[in-house]
Amino acid sequence: MFVDRVLLELRAGKGGNGVVAWRREKFIPKGGPCGGNGGKGGDVILRADVQISSLDWFRNRRLLHAENGGQGAGANRQGRNGKNLVLVVPCGTLVKNIDTGEILADLTEDGQEWLVCQGGKGGRGNTSFKSPTNRAPNTCTPGKEGELLRVELELKLIADVGLVGLPNAGKSTLIEAVSKARVKIAPYPFTTLHPNLGQLQLDDFRRILVADIPGIIEGAHLNRGLGIEFLRHIERTKLLIFVLDASGIDGRDPCSDYKVLQSELKAYNPELLKRPFLVVLNKVDVPEAEDHVKEFKKRFKLKRGQLHCISAALGEGVPALVDSVKEWTI
Repeated sequence: MFVDRVLLELRAGKGGNGVVAWRREKFIPKGGPCGGNGGKGGDVILRADVQISSLDWFRNRRLLHAENGGQGAGANRQGRNGKNLVLVVPCGTLVKNIDTGEILADLTEDGQEWLVCQGGKGGRGNTSFKSPTNRAPNTCTPGKEGELLRVELELKLIADVGLVGLPNAGKSTLIEAVSKARVKIAPYPFTTLHPNLGQLQLDDFRRILVADIPGIIEGAHLNRGLGIEFLRHIERTKLLIFVLDASGIDGRDPCSDYKVLQSELKAYNPELLKRPFLVVLNKVDVPEAEDHVKEFKKRFKLKRGQLHCISAALGEGVPALVDSVKEWTI
């Protein structure tokens, strides 16, 4: 199961208590105070890791807390500091305050860390209260509570290219054709139930990340079908690719499909329509596709190089599409 949003209650560790203790040794009648301070509570830290692909680890976890600090001891021994709780999340994770809705952090770089909650300070033992006027203090303080924060972790995949299309348009076949991704492909709608991420390897060893999200249908912004829940995963992309079924086998028209996709993206985030895009008419190997392609070119006057007619299953037109993707993303 692909998990891209979780709600958590995070608590840092409580500081250890200080203690009252007295030095008792033979031949030292006035040993004085020797109570140690408590240890500091552990912090809660989020760390981005490029090797992690989802928030699945947090699926059945709602309350997480760091270790408490240890209590002080006699002989001026300080309590042990509590261990920090380091939570590893995927790159592209947004951290939001549930109570205020404020975005607290955006972890996009591998190894990037953010301190969520700071551990409580340890209490003072009676040694720390010793002074010239108070040679035998009988006072200590408890450790302070660690910080508590209710957060929402929201994953937005970091990809260069985002594939957008209606169900069964051939997005999964396309991402498999242009990258090394191995995804589930079947001839029925909503085969893709969670985002897939593929890599397009270049000759100079650079790579272009391609994100394939589940199919969008008309009225998705009203929570029809799979809704637009997964559209957040293309918000960071440099280039959008509209994948349209030109075969008409399912009774669909690529012209109507294109309008539906634009309408749904606008309902989700109008800024997405201002992003560079390509249009791919897929399944042109089917004889019925010729008339649909002609009608689409007649109704939509796209710039040179923006429209590609391909057959992802057979590989026709895919190299030219890859070249266009490189021009727009590099």
